[in-house]
Amino acid sequence: NYPKVPRHSVEEGLQAQGEAQGPVGAQGARAREGAAAAPSSSTLSSCPSSSSSFSSYSLILDTTREVFAAGMLSPIKGPQRSFSFSTCMKATASLKSDQGSSRREEASPSTSEDRPVAKTLIREGINDKVADLVRFLLLKYRTKELITKEEMLNDVIKDYRDHFSEIFKEASECMNLVFGIDVKEVDPDGHSYDLVIALGLTYDGMLDDYQSLPKTGLLINVLGVIFLEGNCAAEEVIWEVLGVMGVQAGQEHSIYGEPRKLITHDWVQEGYLVYRQVPFSDPVRYEFLWGPRVCAETSKMKILEFVAKVNDTVPSAFPVWYEEALRDEEARRQAKVEVRPSWGAWPRALCRATTKRPCPK
Repeated sequence: NYPKVPRHSVEEGLQAQGEAQGPVGAQGARAREGAAAAPSSSTLSSCPSSSSSFSSYSLILDTTREVFAAGMLSPIKGPQRSFSFSTCMKATASLKSDQGSSRREEASPSTSEDRPVAKTLIREGINDKVADLVRFLLLKYRTKELITKEEMLNDVIKDYRDHFSEIFKEASECMNLVFGIDVKEVDPDGHSYDLVIALGLTYDGMLDDYQSLPKTGLLINVLGVIFLEGNCAAEEVIWEVLGVMGVQAGQEHSIYGEPRKLITHDWVQEGYLVYRQVPFSDPVRYEFLWGPRVCAETSKMKILEFVAKVNDTVPSAFPVWYEEALRDEEARRQAKVEVRPSWGAWPRALCRATTKRPCPK
């Protein structure tokens, strides 16, 4: 059982699972500030000039600025979302360390006459439950188990049953936006849910280490930057964007680990990214493109939908990229791909038709 969902319980559960399974080996693994200037054309980048995309992506990332900075995370701004990344990060911190594991005691929502104080306490209690549920979902994702509403209510939500819909929504958003994992209902009658990698992607970057967490959320962010930069992003742009998220090259991140190897090696080896030298650059510089596996598993429209979701809007709010995504969808329909092949066998013609530049050789 998962009786009180203390911070250390999920960690112990993951550790026990890791000990039981033994080594299984590794799996075969926003934004520029508004005032930031686009790289000069004198840098000889082969990427197209994209100052407009810089400003647009900055607008998108204004909503999540300082998301991961120093563990003190800002809530996403927007009229419809109360989800806070700090709540999500509080959940993941316990998967890395038992330190600071003391938490607010279980309590029913306050009935104090001091309504502002009572409202604050209820909100704090809800935040705790969101963090608890995220930890619970991460454990279930690792063990590949379905989850039921009854299980969540009895083992996690408990005295906050009246707030289940809100807690479940916020925890699901955290799983999607931070970890790149979707919570999908598979049995409406039984209210059971499965946890799957978002946007049709098939790689989460998790290792056999019981502390390892899904890294697909970071990958989707990188793919979004590349798309919005004109299907090709200079390496310095990628790192500047990730720096806003508190993800720095050479620095261990609580969720994503050391990002340089992940981005320049692991995802390249897995076919999700192309990392290549900018022709004739001096000093030598590098840039990123989508890899062939992205063409096989997801689409520009799905990536744009993710970006729009982060910004509490719709894909058509970004007309230039929306039109390009529509052309991509039409090219896919014309290709009449009945069954999605493995990424290595994905037709190069389709990939060429859905980007402004040739597929990498």
